Amino acid sequence: MLQLEEIYKIIDDEISRLGWPEEPNGLYAPLKYMLDIGGKRLRPRFCLTAYNLFSDDIGEHILSPAMALEVFHSFTLIHDDIMDKADIRRGVPTVYKKWDNNTAILSGDAMCISSYQLLNAAPEHCLKAVHNIFTKTALEVCEGQQMDMNFETLDDVPMEDYMTMIGLKTGVLIACAASIGALIAGADRSLGQQIYDFGFQLGLAFQIQDDYLDSFGDEKVFGKKIGGDILNNKKTWLLIKCRELARKKDAESLVSKLEDLLAMGESEGQAKIDAVKAFYRSLGVDTLAEEAINAYYNKAISELEKTSLNSTQKAQLEKFASTLVKRQF
Repeated sequence: MLQLEEIYKIIDDEISRLGWPEEPNGLYAPLKYMLDIGGKRLRPRFCLTAYNLFSDDIGEHILSPAMALEVFHSFTLIHDDIMDKADIRRGVPTVYKKWDNNTAILSGDAMCISSYQLLNAAPEHCLKAVHNIFTKTALEVCEGQQMDMNFETLDDVPMEDYMTMIGLKTGVLIACAASIGALIAGADRSLGQQIYDFGFQLGLAFQIQDDYLDSFGDEKVFGKKIGGDILNNKKTWLLIKCRELARKKDAESLVSKLEDLLAMGESEGQAKIDAVKAFYRSLGVDTLAEEAINAYYNKAISELEKTSLNSTQKAQLEKFASTLVKRQF
């Protein structure tokens, strides 16, 4: 079994070797740009990690489907950035800001189509199953994005609805990556489902951590401007929990103060970020977010323990999980 660092290098090298046509440049240059700006590569890394639990035969039959996951994920980010009006991604201008909306939409479409081409390298014995879970997941990601967009027009979003949304928008693709890796390696459907369940819970922890870091992270490490969610009044785990706590305290003044902070305009950008973060801290939202991240991480480990994997295989997945979801904040 490879070390995780070896798996990560294989994935990085494979992404750098992805070939795209030179023309039309307006279609493929943004695509290359998006893949070249880096990122965690967690989905292809998770795919190869799950595969390597069962097989050391590393070839196109697993690497191309792993690339499909990264290309598809990058496509969703290009379109998400347009919808979220995000200017920066991983420390550089987003595709639509560097080019324009139409270019970003079309290049994203090309990435989506290319992901299916890459997926076709999966072995015949599991090709239909791999396509089925990938296609089901792709549609679920769109459902999650629609829910996220719907939340923008709502003053109040129940935490249950929020968790459903991040399960669709984030959890299912991370889970799908692990399941595809296991299926290609020959794991039976039952074990593939158990590994999927592990990945899904890990995905929830990862997304809540992403919400937390958007407010309390280090911009140099996080790769995005800190406070973007606050400026956009985005319905994150932190904001939803903040509303819950303000109401539970039955303090009308707290709810009113939160609404006043959210009403601050763009010209008060940094002041708004600082004020909302201070309000979160005053209610203990930052600490509760850390606890929620750890709780979902522990749920993932509980799902892992239910599997028939041996101790070495479980240790490998737990190590992957711990590198993805930081245990200290």
